[in-house]
Amino acid sequence: MKSSIIDYYNHFDEWGRLEREPIEFLINWHYMRRSIPGNAHVLDIGAGPGKYSMELARTGCEVTLADLTPRLVEMARDMAGQLGLTGKFRGFHTADATDLSMFEAHSFDAALMMGPLYHLQDEHQRSEAVSELYRIAKPGAPVFVAFMTRPRMLMTSLAYPLYWKPNHEPESLKQFEETGIFNHTDLGRFTGAYYYPVEEIEPFMASHGFRMSQLIGSSSVVPGIHAEQLDYWRSFGEERFGMIMDMVCREAANPYNLGVSSHVLYIGEKA
Repeated sequence: MKSSIIDYYNHFDEWGRLEREPIEFLINWHYMRRSIPGNAHVLDIGAGPGKYSMELARTGCEVTLADLTPRLVEMARDMAGQLGLTGKFRGFHTADATDLSMFEAHSFDAALMMGPLYHLQDEHQRSEAVSELYRIAKPGAPVFVAFMTRPRMLMTSLAYPLYWKPNHEPESLKQFEETGIFNHTDLGRFTGAYYYPVEEIEPFMASHGFRMSQLIGSSSVVPGIHAEQLDYWRSFGEERFGMIMDMVCREAANPYNLGVSSHVLYIGEKA
């Protein structure tokens, strides 16, 4: 399964996804920047090509980047060079979130885990990853962990069944509802995924020593909005666009919107 995930991200444009559907990044970054000091040393595990890492580096943070896919790690290294940010990075590592033994305990002021948990289908592996997150974080360090939600994937599968095989068949969709496990039957598609019931996220993190401050719906009330749609609101100018984004970010914290968000951001700290 790990090889199929690496193969998928070897061909998928993750940086481009966040550019084409920018609301997820804008909302997540809105909440991250509130909690991460500008001089913090941050671990970004599951960083992909480094979209969040680059923004952290721009604010003055020192960043250690790690991802399972070697190609994405090299892309992140190249991007840091292009942006003149290489000096803000302490390292670029190929690493599995379930084994961060290359990093010492209590060594990071903050940590991001924005992808690994929805590609670990085994409960024991998910626990290993979050235990490693706890180990490497300093006491009181803020952590930001992304989850994919089961209700939203049910909605998506019901609306676009042939795009999300095997959820195009009633029995398979029922099995997904019960297990949260999704393995695409078409080669080259998003696969090897685990989707969480929203109500299980906080207890899961608490059982590994974290204290939650907020749970954020990363697509708020505008799931699936694309860059060209957002550009309509940008056309009103920076101040008025800021009014729109303030509204969207407030609604992201509305618990009644969490289930319709494809991604949920857990914000907490090491207790």
